[in-house]
Amino acid sequence: MRKNPQITKRPRANPKTLGRVLKMLFRYYPALVPITIVCIVVSSVTAALPPVFMQKVIADITEWHHLAEAWKSFHPGQALDPVILQNAMGEIIPKVLILASFYFVSLIAIILQTQLMAVITQGFLCKLRRTMFDKMQNLPIRYFDTHKHGDIMSHYTNDIDALRELVSQALPSLLQCVIILLSVLFVMLYYSLWMTLILLVGVVAMVLVARKVGGGSAKYFMRQQKAMGRTEGFVQEMMNGQKVIKVFNHEEQSIEDFEKINHQLFEDSAKAHSYANTLGPIIGNIGNILYVIMAVSGGLMLLSNVRNVSIGGFALLTIDIVVPFLNMAKQFTGNVNQASQQINAVVMGMAGGSRLFEMMDEAPETDDGYVTLVNAKVDETGKISESAERTGKWAWRHPHQADGTVTYTPLRGDVRLVEVDFAYTEGKTVLHDVTVFAEPGQKVAFVGATGAGKTTITNLINRFYDIADGKIRYDGININKIKKSDLRQSLGIVLQDTNLFTGTVMDNIRYGRLEATDEECIAAAKLAGADDFITRLPGGYATELQNNGANLSQGQRQLLAIARAAVADPPVMILDEATSSIDTRTEAIVQRGMDKLMEGRTVFVIAHRLSTVMNSDMIMVLDHGRIIERGNHDTLIAQKGTYYRLYTGAFELE
Repeated sequence: MRKNPQITKRPRANPKTLGRVLKMLFRYYPALVPITIVCIVVSSVTAALPPVFMQKVIADITEWHHLAEAWKSFHPGQALDPVILQNAMGEIIPKVLILASFYFVSLIAIILQTQLMAVITQGFLCKLRRTMFDKMQNLPIRYFDTHKHGDIMSHYTNDIDALRELVSQALPSLLQCVIILLSVLFVMLYYSLWMTLILLVGVVAMVLVARKVGGGSAKYFMRQQKAMGRTEGFVQEMMNGQKVIKVFNHEEQSIEDFEKINHQLFEDSAKAHSYANTLGPIIGNIGNILYVIMAVSGGLMLLSNVRNVSIGGFALLTIDIVVPFLNMAKQFTGNVNQASQQINAVVMGMAGGSRLFEMMDEAPETDDGYVTLVNAKVDETGKISESAERTGKWAWRHPHQADGTVTYTPLRGDVRLVEVDFAYTEGKTVLHDVTVFAEPGQKVAFVGATGAGKTTITNLINRFYDIADGKIRYDGININKIKKSDLRQSLGIVLQDTNLFTGTVMDNIRYGRLEATDEECIAAAKLAGADDFITRLPGGYATELQNNGANLSQGQRQLLAIARAAVADPPVMILDEATSSIDTRTEAIVQRGMDKLMEGRTVFVIAHRLSTVMNSDMIMVLDHGRIIERGNHDTLIAQKGTYYRLYTGAFELE
């Protein structure tokens, strides 16, 4: 466990992230996104135009009020002429109706926009999660060996949630603010150039403040997303290791380790939100001060009879221009403030998106293989041909690019490693000049201390990693020429750490070969010695398993893994500590089934219990990545070397 978790890298959000998100939105929804943008434009413009008509209504009311007062001065004591009132209403009511229509259209556009955004956002996230999962399935094993699983899970939770906020709230609101700002700016220029210039000077100050504060929040939002991933990874690690933690009384140390990681998350989150929460009040108060300045400036210009300059023409500045203009100025600064707040959400979404795209930009597992595994049939002359149906016989289909011909090589299980060197990281070789010949039907065992390189050899046969030097041949074919999926289809693996999936017992056995029938799965379970305990389960083969088969014992889980490999019926088996978690009595039962399973197959066995490898055709003793002894049990005992000392107990595996 880590004693002092530290941040070794100061991450930043990639500015290209926003562009990638927008491209994905348009690619996923080429029709709905433009329609939504139109709705945003309509709702924004209709929200910006009402002040224009409000000014006209105020001007008409003022004009008719003066006319009514003049009429009363000439007709004292008489009621207002109905014609005047009728004419006034005839001019004012149409403008009021137009004003109401703007609000109605805006309401319809907003409702349509929200409905479309719900579909777009959830659909986008659904497709994105699918893309992420597809990508994850195509990443090399090296990626999962070098990244915490909790941090990977954080991409599906924290980072996806940040993108949800970006797509559903931040981007639409920001676009709406920008459109309203442009619309209001045009209207303000139409009414008064002088007052617009005063407003823009204040807005420049607001933008500079937003840029300064927003830049600080962006840095810490990215750190926050990283810290959340580390925290989630640590918690998952602790959950998986609860038994070990309690056995070794490590609770206090675990709490201390978590406190360090949690405190780092607190610091990054506090700084990010401190910047973000400070921005709103600052921008809001600048807007209020600017409003006061605008009101005072407008009043002074009215008193001074300043000649107004605008797109609409030249005239004296009047009260029916100043009052609506002040309302528009308030609306303008309010939208600047709202835009600054949305920028924070955009920055946070970009931080999550940057982390997510880092995973999606990882180089996928490469596969240049072209030799495939096919169902084969053999005629009376011994000629091999391809069959569309399952025949129980397999062959390697090898197309030759030079002459366009295709040859078929029987799948026999002949595996040879010749002078293989390998290093997980450059400069740190873990296998040195390893040569292994496994003929069809042979059982080859690897024995050695932890870290000697036993599992590494099987990882290379699977092509989880590619070798640095040497060759690995399968039935005489360089495994680099075999498609990885076909290569792995021909290999059955039982690992020390058993992984069971949510579903029934039958589903987990069938995982080895999805088209296997129930009868074949049951036969595989009987072969592995698992049928006895399965039939005693409450639901038998239909018993639901969850949490990696937590309701089963370790030995039972291992038996299911062996049954899963048996139903795959591969010509080559890899048993990596396959019976390490099974008691001696159960091991004897399993060993009988395994002996039947291994008949006629090439088998690679990694074991600490030497009793499981005594009947091997060849035993390889490894030490620090080198084969130091090889031979069968009797030969190695006679040599009285490392294997002899292991067998007699003079030396123990660690």
